[in-house]
Amino acid sequence: MQSKDGMNYAPVSLKKPQLVCGPGEFVFAAMALDHGHIYGQTNGLLEAGGTLKWVWDSDPLRAAQFAQRYPQVKIAESQEQILDDQEVKLVAAAAIPSERATLGMRVMDAGKDYFTDKTPFTTLEQLAAVRVKARETGQKYMVYYSERLHSESGVYAGELIRQGAIGRVLQVMGTGPHRLNQATRPDWFFRKEQYGGILTDIGSHQVEQFLYYAGCADARVLHSKVANYHHADVPEFEDFGDATLVGDNGATNYFRVDWFTPDGLSSWGDGRTIIMGTDGFIELRKYVDIARESSGDHVYLVNGEGEYHYAASGKTGYPFFGQLIRDCLDRTETAMTQEHAFKAAELCMLAQQQSIRIPY
Repeated sequence: MQSKDGMNYAPVSLKKPQLVCGPGEFVFAAMALDHGHIYGQTNGLLEAGGTLKWVWDSDPLRAAQFAQRYPQVKIAESQEQILDDQEVKLVAAAAIPSERATLGMRVMDAGKDYFTDKTPFTTLEQLAAVRVKARETGQKYMVYYSERLHSESGVYAGELIRQGAIGRVLQVMGTGPHRLNQATRPDWFFRKEQYGGILTDIGSHQVEQFLYYAGCADARVLHSKVANYHHADVPEFEDFGDATLVGDNGATNYFRVDWFTPDGLSSWGDGRTIIMGTDGFIELRKYVDIARESSGDHVYLVNGEGEYHYAASGKTGYPFFGQLIRDCLDRTETAMTQEHAFKAAELCMLAQQQSIRIPY
């Protein structure tokens, strides 16, 4: 990558991940296809070498559509057919958020690891029960925090930070705007008991990124608020939320999430992250660089050596998925620790629980 004056700054040397296992070595299944993120979860595991064997969903049409995308998969007649298959090592699922914990505990009781879409829980009680289940079974309850894990700019930023490009991280700011597409959303999407609230749901991405980039094991929620500014026809829905946190190492976080992406934007959301350190800062323009580039995964770096831009798309791949597969096979924690996955979920639910509702 080059600065505006032509000087090079290249502390990162990431190779795109390769297959981490042979055919049939890591067999997985897909269940509960309520959210489209199941396709991202599945693609990531397949690209890392996983073998997709089964799919099951309560809606046969959704299962059939999934099988059209992945013709190698077999449609199971029941959840039990998958859970009883000793060859299956992991179940990937994107259930209705309020049902993710219950399904995950069933999977773990069957001796399999579980890979759920975010948010992994909608209540602190669910988290407490799954913590106990993870200790009892020794199985993994991993979470698809896709806005970092399935983002090449996110991967690249993590490596820049690890190699000291901006010094000690002091603050992480994140925006997570989304396009609503209200007419295409299922009913559960607007029922707070089922989706958990905006900070619990899409706010979970932001909290996870803060913990990761700032190197925090824990944090406190200082302030949070939510609103339904513009969707009175679905009164349980929240279309805006924000929060401020401080980490156990002193780093701070502010994030905003919303459902106000205008139709004129070429992407579903202009997601950005700004990471400030003692020696510089990084900005991620993840999905679009508005009015300049329709492509995403742009990384901007400024430090004592200059100003730099790096187009990360196609450069780093998504190492999380291969690491997850090896973690499941080797019983290690290289992709993400279990405590990190749980802590991000806990903090987003605390932010939701403590939030002030703006009365508009």
